[in-house]
Amino acid sequence: MSAQPATADSLHDLMLSLGSKARAAAAELATVPGPAKDRALRAAAAAIRARAAEIKAANAEDMANARDLSGPMRERLMLDDKRIEAMAKGLEDIADFPDPIGGVLAEWTRPNGLRIQRVRVPLGVVGIIYESRPNVTADAGGICLKSGNAAILRGGSESIRSSRAIADCLVQGLRESGLPEAAIQLVPTTDRAAVGHMLTMRDHIDVIIPRGGKSLIQRIADESRVPVIKHLDGNCHVYVDAAADLEKARKVVLNAKMRRTSICGAAETLLVDRAIADRALPVLVKDLLDAGCAVRGDAAAQAVDPRVTPVTPEDWDTEYLDAIIACGVVDGVDAAIDHINAHGSHHTESILTEDPAAAERFLSRVDSGIVLWNASTQFADGGEFGMGAEIGISTDKFHARGPVGAEQLTSYKYVVRGDGQTRA
Repeated sequence: MSAQPATADSLHDLMLSLGSKARAAAAELATVPGPAKDRALRAAAAAIRARAAEIKAANAEDMANARDLSGPMRERLMLDDKRIEAMAKGLEDIADFPDPIGGVLAEWTRPNGLRIQRVRVPLGVVGIIYESRPNVTADAGGICLKSGNAAILRGGSESIRSSRAIADCLVQGLRESGLPEAAIQLVPTTDRAAVGHMLTMRDHIDVIIPRGGKSLIQRIADESRVPVIKHLDGNCHVYVDAAADLEKARKVVLNAKMRRTSICGAAETLLVDRAIADRALPVLVKDLLDAGCAVRGDAAAQAVDPRVTPVTPEDWDTEYLDAIIACGVVDGVDAAIDHINAHGSHHTESILTEDPAAAERFLSRVDSGIVLWNASTQFADGGEFGMGAEIGISTDKFHARGPVGAEQLTSYKYVVRGDGQTRA
């Protein structure tokens, strides 16, 4: 791990150096053919597998120094053989996708003979600020490379050793493939002031993507002078409609909450239609409680099991990232939609029903980046969407919404070909 900058001036110089190198690398990457980028991704995947022991040793140091972190944060920080293999496989999956750069999105010819094309191009330099999860290093670096963007990665201080080991593998892949090593750079300091520098580097960074807690993301959105693609909290909902198949609902609700409680796609609120509550609520609540999930419920939920504790107004707005869920009864699909739009974070919501009309009403009226019918919210993942790896789930409406993969890190330009035309 690199030494910490000694002064504010040295940190300023460090960040400007990273930015200048990234800008130069981005200019080169913009015209690199797809096969060359794919070779670098596969070489990086091979390096991750070959250096798995080194990555685990670095992660063990991070884990030993992170004893004060919460359980969910430690779970996100931890790397094992399965997660290391998933990183390598994720890079290979990205390589298998078509090159998003250079594609013609539209073309037409004007009456004066001008031939106009709208062509997909990289954004340029992407700054990614994230906490705890070191595997974001591989996902973010790989997606930026695939989309022809240079990446400046600023991981959390708790994961600096793990992130450095992973970033070294990505740089090894670039080097072996003859691509600029500065295409993927990890900020080598844990000094929090580095984030502040990134937020002002408009000449060097084209977009900032934050991954982390709500307070971090809100701070970046409020303070950044660079455009931001936000991934706010995942206050995700499952609504069990009157026409739900109860056995199907039991499976989906349990998976949506308990498969992995620390991810942003985990369900945080369960809503049940009053028309089915007498039959559905007791089994759904019992399933969750028996699986080790604390249930904070309204009066109807409390009535079905003494282990249910009272829900508070704050619970409806909380992303727990833990084995806790808010639970309540609503009067039909419109009430569920109103509740979700009022309390949700516009991330991911699911309706469980066998009534197509109710489902379509929910899917069209819920204002979230991802809406599902009869499926777990844990599918909120670019890989599960067939997009390869992702940087995150955007809760914005401009530029990118939902899973942010390689295609979402592109823009376009107009290419116009003429034959001496002049304008009157």
